[in-house]
Amino acid sequence: MKLSFTKMHGCGNNYLYFNCFEQTVSDPEALSIRLSEPHFGIGSDGIILISPSDKADAQMRIFNADGSEGRMCGNGIRCVGKYLYDNGMVGGRTTITVDTLSGVKTLTLSVKDGRMETARVDMGAAILTPRDIPAALDGERAIGVPLVVDETVYHITCVSMGNPHCVVFLEEDIDQLDLPRIGPKFEHNALFPERVNTEFVNILPDGSLKMRVWERGSGETWACGTGACAVGVAACLTGRARMNEDITVHLRGGDLTVQYTDETVFMTGAATTVCKGEVEI
Repeated sequence: MKLSFTKMHGCGNNYLYFNCFEQTVSDPEALSIRLSEPHFGIGSDGIILISPSDKADAQMRIFNADGSEGRMCGNGIRCVGKYLYDNGMVGGRTTITVDTLSGVKTLTLSVKDGRMETARVDMGAAILTPRDIPAALDGERAIGVPLVVDETVYHITCVSMGNPHCVVFLEEDIDQLDLPRIGPKFEHNALFPERVNTEFVNILPDGSLKMRVWERGSGETWACGTGACAVGVAACLTGRARMNEDITVHLRGGDLTVQYTDETVFMTGAATTVCKGEVEI
């Protein structure tokens, strides 16, 4: 049996996309583990299934490289928007909806020569209450909370954008971090019952933010859309940025623009098709 796929990326955060309007993917957990492996598979951060939905233009399901299912992916949803538009599945509309495990998200597409170039995604309200993130912390918010990891005290700000994030602002250059060593210690910390995505952030002289991310289930990735949103929110909460203004977040794979408002978080960025192919199952 063969399955058709499209490899796409948003800022280097790359997934294999399967059109489940036309085919059935069984056991996506095992398939994601197999295909994500760079040497014996295709190589990706996971797989995303694009399926029919009774409440949106399409549904997306995200499976990480370790087979675990994610609730939301900001870079992935932009790629889903591009797939739907470029393949004529939304009738040329530039405002579309995508159903996720974190709710229905609305995308506003920017199009050139019949192809989507960028999308602005209404990511929904940031969740700040620790019990809802979830994080085993008291109080209504977790802003600048000290946490000892590997004998070092870090000050963390916790945010959920449909999945849990732990944001750490650092003075030292994040490019020098040994992320493969420290990332898993955050991900599996007892403070986070569902594990956590961790963003390490520098504030640049122009006020923009530079981040590296360790994603639960995938390790370090070149970008994380929900992570960039969490970083923008955390920057506002800690006085490092302003609400209702565009915040540029530099990721290893490119830049995203985030805006945090009282009602929601907007994320804007590009999406790119890499290649199409078939895989034998």
